[in-house]
Amino acid sequence: MPIEPPKSKAAKRLVVLDGPRAGGAVWLIGAGPGDPELLTVKACRVLATADVVVHDGLVSPAVLDLAPAAARRISVAKRKAHHSYDQEDINRLLIALAREGLVVARLKGGDPFVFGRGGEEVAACRAAGVECQVIPGVTAALAASAAAGAPLTHRGSAQAVTFVTGHATGDAEPELDWRTLATANQTVVIYMGLSKAALIAARLIDAGRAPSTPALIVENVSLPHERRIATRLDGLGDATAGLDGPALLMIGEAMALARADAPPSLPFMGREGGAAIRVGKC
Repeated sequence: MPIEPPKSKAAKRLVVLDGPRAGGAVWLIGAGPGDPELLTVKACRVLATADVVVHDGLVSPAVLDLAPAAARRISVAKRKAHHSYDQEDINRLLIALAREGLVVARLKGGDPFVFGRGGEEVAACRAAGVECQVIPGVTAALAASAAAGAPLTHRGSAQAVTFVTGHATGDAEPELDWRTLATANQTVVIYMGLSKAALIAARLIDAGRAPSTPALIVENVSLPHERRIATRLDGLGDATAGLDGPALLMIGEAMALARADAPPSLPFMGREGGAAIRVGKC
């Protein structure tokens, strides 16, 4: 049977003073890439019950606005070379809040289990005896692929898709299996790889991927100011010049189908040109 979200307690205290209180739970919610209309119905419904919202820096204000006005919002934003909280701090925070009997909405950009360190938070909650449920979200690659009309898998040109992270500590090189990623007829999606784009392209070409392989860069996925740049693998580094927002690098033959000039995803319009249907109260 599906687990129902707990009723909001509207509790205000956030410091554990004694033993655990009943009713507290952590919900790891995939907040999607930014557009609130890409939230699942369940995510929206649980968020509406939250006493406290612990959110990443990339969670859009429009998604945060779906939480109750009285819910406390705590940013645990992580930026390159600067973390307001480290992961252990976040784990302890979630556990402490839940033990106060609070309904904790842990909002993560995209999907909690796709480069979101959701597994670490689930494990910490389990070890502490805190109830923790996960609600999947639309990861950025899916939203970028859909908006650009470039399928991640496509008969004849992309028999596989691989998600990897281009992030590495400092100036270190990402530890990736370049030879496997260089195999033709697959799509490689690189999260957090903007600063290493030229290096990534060089490594893939050295490993055998054709320099002419189509590539697509998508910045600010699903937001009104989303930007797409169509290029080739050998032009990936130059094409990222001037970009500083969160971006995906998407490499593979199927990216030839991308419409870089297509408008960002639009809100659903009702029949006969009715007003746009926007996410409001869940």
